[in-house]
Amino acid sequence: MSVLEQTASQKAIDLENKYGAHNYHPLPVVLSRGEGVYVWDVEGKKYYDFLSAYSAVNQGHCHPRIVAAMTEQAKTLTLTSRAFYNDMLGKYEKFACEFFNFDKMLPMNTGAEAVETA
Repeated sequence: MSVLEQTASQKAIDLENKYGAHNYHPLPVVLSRGEGVYVWDVEGKKYYDFLSAYSAVNQGHCHPRIVAAMTEQAKTLTLTSRAFYNDMLGKYEKFACEFFNFDKMLPMNTGAEAVETA
């Protein structure tokens, strides 16, 4: 590769550095796909995903049952805000409360909701 050529990783990093707001400095690895416990970078190098998106994907990447359930739900209704009720949230809350022996629960995806609820 000549000095004038850039790797696919460097091109992706340069785009993020130019156009993205920076809240911390990621590792210089550009991931493009994942399967189970593995992720691959844009050059095709395989890694173990020990970070698992900070436990957001602790079930692994692209599990067929999870992908199928997500696809089926997305065909019906992708997302609702908490400004409306939906036909699935109560069922999920009931399952989680009974499973963990809770009285109530509030599903959240960031810490911001915890502050708002408090």
